[in-house]
Amino acid sequence: MPEAATFPLFPHRHLLGIQHLSPSDIVSLLDRADAAVAVSRQSEKKTSALRGRTQINLFYEASTRTQSSFELAGKRLGADVMNMSVASSSVKKGETLIDTAMTLNAMRPDILIIRHAAAGAAALLAQKVGCSVVNAGDGAHEHPTQALLDALTIRRAKGDLSKLIVAICGDVLHSRVARSNILLLNALGARVRVIASSTLLPSGIHQMSVDVFNRMEDGLKDADVVMMLRLQRERMAGAFVPSVREYFHFFGLDEAKLRLAKPDALVMHPGPMNRGVEIASEIADGPQSVIQEQVEMGVAVRMAVMQALLDPRRNEAAA
Repeated sequence: MPEAATFPLFPHRHLLGIQHLSPSDIVSLLDRADAAVAVSRQSEKKTSALRGRTQINLFYEASTRTQSSFELAGKRLGADVMNMSVASSSVKKGETLIDTAMTLNAMRPDILIIRHAAAGAAALLAQKVGCSVVNAGDGAHEHPTQALLDALTIRRAKGDLSKLIVAICGDVLHSRVARSNILLLNALGARVRVIASSTLLPSGIHQMSVDVFNRMEDGLKDADVVMMLRLQRERMAGAFVPSVREYFHFFGLDEAKLRLAKPDALVMHPGPMNRGVEIASEIADGPQSVIQEQVEMGVAVRMAVMQALLDPRRNEAAA
């Protein structure tokens, strides 16, 4: 992976969301991630970019894919990585997030990766520790590295994102992935559509510079990218959908609905997929699917983010 000096100095100490990033910030991270893809495809994958640095993964919500991706990214950069098992920690005994933050801060980590069920948890943690913080998902608020890896996947397949039509379909209401993607895609000039039943759309969605559709047949027309969202039943405190079968009938992606998009449209899903609920297996495993590419890009993006936040030039500037 190229030296940090190859890229402009990233102006932020933390990555708490897409909302605070400029288009040039986003492009810089994507360029770094492109370089990281090449490293991950080498037989010798380990670099010394973060040798001597300590990374702590603090996951209050289960997420095999995101946590393993951050762990692998840190190890490929040469960092010392600790996964904190919240289920067996003092959190279960009533320790608050602030207590945990103060304890971890005393251990002098260089970067903390946090996933939490409460929106704003990452921002709160960033106020309490002396190291960089990366938001790996906070409630229904944001999931910035997922949006970055989605953008990288699209860019590598389609080139420039500006003017592409991206349809985000499904449980928009409970999706931090949708929010981060909307912010990022708008920043890079894409045309964003959201497709969902009225019960799965957040209030204020019309103010987010998106076109809103309640029917897949209308929203998928001529789309360049079809991004399906997981139906997040664990976040639902009520009956948002009549039944899984009915949901798939109206909002699941099958061959007939995909034909409404452009013939070369990409099919995406942040995972884990509920096959036969949000997406048919033949589509998930079909030639237009880039779901496996998204997983690969996830490691590269997380490598890029950590290297950008821990750029040694930041310490030189502060000295």
